[in-house]
Amino acid sequence: MTDQLSDHRSQDPRAAYVEATRQEAHERAEALLVEAQGCQDPERREELQRQAVVLALDLADSVASRYRGRGIDSEDLVQVARMALVKAAHGFREGCGSSFAAYAVPTISGEVKRHFRDCGWAVRPPRRLQELRAQLISEEDLLRHRLLREPSVAELALALGLERGQILEARACSAAYRAVSLDAPAVGGRPPMDLAEVDGDHVESLARREALTQAIAQLSERERLIVQLRFVEEQTQSEIGLALGVSQMQVSRLLSGILARLRQHLSDPVLAA
Repeated sequence: MTDQLSDHRSQDPRAAYVEATRQEAHERAEALLVEAQGCQDPERREELQRQAVVLALDLADSVASRYRGRGIDSEDLVQVARMALVKAAHGFREGCGSSFAAYAVPTISGEVKRHFRDCGWAVRPPRRLQELRAQLISEEDLLRHRLLREPSVAELALALGLERGQILEARACSAAYRAVSLDAPAVGGRPPMDLAEVDGDHVESLARREALTQAIAQLSERERLIVQLRFVEEQTQSEIGLALGVSQMQVSRLLSGILARLRQHLSDPVLAA
């Protein structure tokens, strides 16, 4: 679907011109960084890196825009993202297997997510609960794979060697991550911002693809196979069931769980970190 939208946008001459201009700026930034790598003059090297950062500012601003409205001021997000862009410019090395834009976007995303993890709590819970929450998320994934369903509180408590109340407490601390106004309107139970279509450009597409790649990488080998069979090879649930030796109903439950976790990963900057 993303490719179809990109094809549709490419039919607009103005959009195509803007896209080409951005790509040209990113390629120029990469060329400057390559030149900086071989530069022996520290002042000249710093100037080349500065010019590259200026040419690629849209990378940082676009990544920052993905996280607006989640409890941290937009200007702070832009500042964090731009500092991460500077970090990416200093860390980029030619021949490492990716373009500067492809290298910079996950670097910037990682710094923004780290900022959320460190500073994004509306009501900051104790460090003990933050660490327990991270363990709980990891154990829930393991049990989902093993049980082929959502684990119960009792099963999580047994797996982690904790009391049932501690599991509930760790889950409750997630509510401290972001504060929602009681006056905020909702559409279908979801904030309007979640339903708004964001103008997707080259950078947004790159960021979305990178985030989805990271989310899929966290799936088990079996789950990645299910995703490939369903969405790449477009097999039916019955066909997938025959391939895996399970029933169509089990495939349906597995797919529902996989998609729910992918959505959670893509929508929550802390889980995606």
